[in-house]
Amino acid sequence: MRDVDAVLGTPWHELPTADDVVAAAMAWHFDPATGSRFWVERAASLPFDPRRDITTLADLARFPDVSTEWRDVPVEDLLPAGLRGIGRLPSVWESGGTTGAPKRVVDLGQWERNTRWWSDVLDRHGFPSHDGNLLFLGPSGPHVVADALRGLARLRGAVFFPVDLDPRWVRRSLRDGHDDVVKRYVDHILDQAEWVLASQHVTMLYATPPLLEAIAERPRLADLVRAKVRGIMWGSTSIDPETLRLLAAEVFPDAAVSGLYGNTMMGAAPQRPAVPGDTEPCVFQSFHPYVHLSLLDPDDLSREVAYGERGRVCMRQLSPEVLLPHVLERDTAVRVAPVPGFAGDGVADVQPFTEGGAEIIEGVY
Repeated sequence: MRDVDAVLGTPWHELPTADDVVAAAMAWHFDPATGSRFWVERAASLPFDPRRDITTLADLARFPDVSTEWRDVPVEDLLPAGLRGIGRLPSVWESGGTTGAPKRVVDLGQWERNTRWWSDVLDRHGFPSHDGNLLFLGPSGPHVVADALRGLARLRGAVFFPVDLDPRWVRRSLRDGHDDVVKRYVDHILDQAEWVLASQHVTMLYATPPLLEAIAERPRLADLVRAKVRGIMWGSTSIDPETLRLLAAEVFPDAAVSGLYGNTMMGAAPQRPAVPGDTEPCVFQSFHPYVHLSLLDPDDLSREVAYGERGRVCMRQLSPEVLLPHVLERDTAVRVAPVPGFAGDGVADVQPFTEGGAEIIEGVY
């Protein structure tokens, strides 16, 4: 089992092949000595033997999407036996709960490794490092993003200034028709951001596209961002290409602007730097091979769409803590071919996926 752990726990810059990770994940998560109660018990009802029959990324399509069950499963059943008693209790993070009760995952370090890789990608974008602090406008919990950004700030030598946001309250207010409440709440968030920017040495900012647009409409706050911030990270809601161009090129032209696609279930998939021949203004890359994204035909989920086509996002996570071999996300995106320096397909122009008339409210997060 030591070899399995070595494959699943490699440093962020020494990554194994995808198929090696698949084989190691099956050996780890379905062995009663190391796997979680959820997966060890589930193995008996699967029409295949995971440790014998699942050896490649393509084989993972044989798994059912069990993520909806993670709304109710006790977190103790999700913790792999091989990670118990290591002197560290797991953190528990929840999904956004946009389409129902939130799902939960346990975390004992996979986010730290993902964040180290993400920080390296920010270096390639020219983000400041060990020069100024980070202002974060987003939820402190139960979402994972604040914990990840706090770790990112630590890696980059920055003091972390969080301004807490409750996106579930915003979405509920919008769903109930209380647009005035949402406007007041956004003003409340931006007032706090302005206090930090006016008094502190902030060179990095994390905010959602709706909050960046709201910042642009407040002259003093926008001036503070332009005067101080040299790296802007955006994420958590979709944005159209023209709005992104305006924010990056005209509203905040002196800052490096980089997007982030991801969630509690998959981790962070940062925007990669542009390369010659790119036809999409923003391409996201997952932490491959531990997180793999594929884009499936919404009308035939057994078929992956061609490069340049739009498909429904299918996510697979294979880490020591989490096995999610087949999750249909509530997003669609355009499939982009891999480029040197980034393994696995990229995804672009991420948009919400609606199914069966379900209403998707993105809100401000």
